[in-house]
Amino acid sequence: MIDIERASKAFGRLLEILARLRRECPWDREQTMESLRNCTIEETFELADAIVDTDYQAIKRELGDLLLHVVFYARIGEEEGRFDIAEIIDALCEKLIFRHPHVFGATQVDGSQQVMQNWEDLKLKEKQSRRGVLDGVPRSLPAMVKAFRISEKAASAGFDWEQPADVWTKVREEIDEVGTELACDNEPEFVTGDTSEKCASPEKIQDRLESEFGDLFFALVNAARLYGVDPEMALERSNKKFIRRFDYIERQAAKLGIPLRDVPLTRMEEWWQEAKNN
Repeated sequence: MIDIERASKAFGRLLEILARLRRECPWDREQTMESLRNCTIEETFELADAIVDTDYQAIKRELGDLLLHVVFYARIGEEEGRFDIAEIIDALCEKLIFRHPHVFGATQVDGSQQVMQNWEDLKLKEKQSRRGVLDGVPRSLPAMVKAFRISEKAASAGFDWEQPADVWTKVREEIDEVGTELACDNEPEFVTGDTSEKCASPEKIQDRLESEFGDLFFALVNAARLYGVDPEMALERSNKKFIRRFDYIERQAAKLGIPLRDVPLTRMEEWWQEAKNN
């Protein structure tokens, strides 16, 4: 059971501490919503790192840091006469109740997918002023996360593959288009269908190559989504795995007193395989 009294007391203490910091600490007093923005983004990524590492002590710590930012923004809003923490919490409670009619109302749902579909539909009803389904995706999201949210929202509107396996046709198509641009980059002419076309200038080729890689990445993000994989989490785990294995290669070279650049690639591959098995 949730200990409401304990949680309320702890939250009230936090609000009192921040109010005092805004009065008595020169640094805290000078902060604005704009000055806190980048710090908030950094704290969000630190929480994301802790989640990937399954470090629960770090998760607890980073959640506290994010909570600090929430109450900090609320305090600034209250000082400016725009809103206060109670308004933020009340609005959140009303939103949660509105978007969960299967819990707080008589709506019937069949599984979590329908819950998500209802959630997106209700969000659109809340914000009739928006021009389209994708307008709610924050512009400043990292590209991988943004691609995932864009594809999720488009899918919620019915724009999706009928079966997950169908996405691989699109992935292969995008791989072929990357290959076409790479061929153009290396050959004076390339063939597309029955026509022979002159390649564009090197600058345009590079621009088109970047575009085709982008399309390939977007298709792979969709593939991950369709198979229930978070692409950001998957890529970050691969990043960490690569770092761990490459660190092992560096340590082995250091033990032998050999500069890493002088280690034969075949030896590096042997150490890489060792790292995989450790």
